[in-house]
Amino acid sequence: MVETVAAPVLAGAERSLQMEYAIRDVVLPARELEKQGHKVLKLNIGDPCAYGFQPPEHMIQALYDAARDNANGYTASEGDPLFVDAIVRREKRRNGLDYAPSDVLVTTGVTEGLQLLLGASVRPGDEVLVPGPAYPPYDSLVRYFGGTPVHYRSLEDEDWQPDVDDVRRRITPRTKAVCLINPNNPTGALYTEPVVKEFTDLVGEHRKQCFLVSDEIYDEMTFDGVQKASAAVAPDVPMVTLNGMSKVYLVPGWRLGHMLWNDPAGALSEIKAGVLKAARNRLCANSVCQRAGAAALDGPQDHIAQVNATLKERRDYTLKRLDGIDGISCARPDGAFYAFPRIDGLEQGPWRDDMEFVLDLLKEEKVLAVHGSGFDAGSGAGHFRIVILPDLGTLEDAFDRLERFMARRLGDAA
Repeated sequence: MVETVAAPVLAGAERSLQMEYAIRDVVLPARELEKQGHKVLKLNIGDPCAYGFQPPEHMIQALYDAARDNANGYTASEGDPLFVDAIVRREKRRNGLDYAPSDVLVTTGVTEGLQLLLGASVRPGDEVLVPGPAYPPYDSLVRYFGGTPVHYRSLEDEDWQPDVDDVRRRITPRTKAVCLINPNNPTGALYTEPVVKEFTDLVGEHRKQCFLVSDEIYDEMTFDGVQKASAAVAPDVPMVTLNGMSKVYLVPGWRLGHMLWNDPAGALSEIKAGVLKAARNRLCANSVCQRAGAAALDGPQDHIAQVNATLKERRDYTLKRLDGIDGISCARPDGAFYAFPRIDGLEQGPWRDDMEFVLDLLKEEKVLAVHGSGFDAGSGAGHFRIVILPDLGTLEDAFDRLERFMARRLGDAA
């Protein structure tokens, strides 16, 4: 008999092992329940397609036509010129901005764009200011490249508007970039134009050392106001805008994003050169999806108003139900498709933290949400994120379960 000896475990890189992604991490315990035969109401992930939304038919036809016409090879690393030109036209039409094709880089989703940008700009010891709370890759990718994410405060009692004074206090000689996510994930906050102006002006005051990253992936998904592009508010401030097709055009699985360079004085030239080198190294984004993306941007936009009307109805119902549940309160989301409720009953209840709250809700009522501390251990603590994408019947079922859960648990703790 041959004795087998376990091979030594090869050391992994700490930069990867430390990465977390709260939105998908909570799926693992939900899968275990599903293996046991339970049906889980999933309110965790911002995928409109998972809740019945579909892209416009002309986009699907354009995707088919592109494949049939053999647009199946590589494109330029910067992007298919047809798609790049459509992005330029869209920015002129919506935001009044005059980008050149060389100011555009097509990416495999916004997350790849963020990864390319941080990889080309962040050095060990650099700090990057991000909203508190914020989409998790902003933290994990800054750390991945040796930087330190620094969360600035958002004001929950003002529907999560950014605290510009707190941003000012947190800018140091080590600050390399300042990030704005508008509308915001996870809070659904839509930043007002005066706030965006004040914010961008502040970054402009420090343009010799840092630049602005403006994440605008939800720009057309608003309910009670209009999103104002940061570059339209402050065209003289060095910034990179991140955007894409995933949310507004309902195709997250296509992984089609882009970045826009606004750099009138050339302050970002070295960073941009690094991004383009990395982009060439990864070849290109999806070719046929870029052709369909061009058709989407230049084609009918009717679906946007229809989707927003549906989401507004679901947002209003969500707020009504949450406000009626003891131990829960929620600031008003005016964009994207999230709500970020506070667990007012956390201290009175049996939970140690918001993570335990989310896991107990999943275990007892089979409702999957995301713990707020996964978006920021400080400002996100004591909250949880849900999507407002499901139909009203599903939302009613989910909130009935949440209400039952809170009544039982707070009653037990009394």
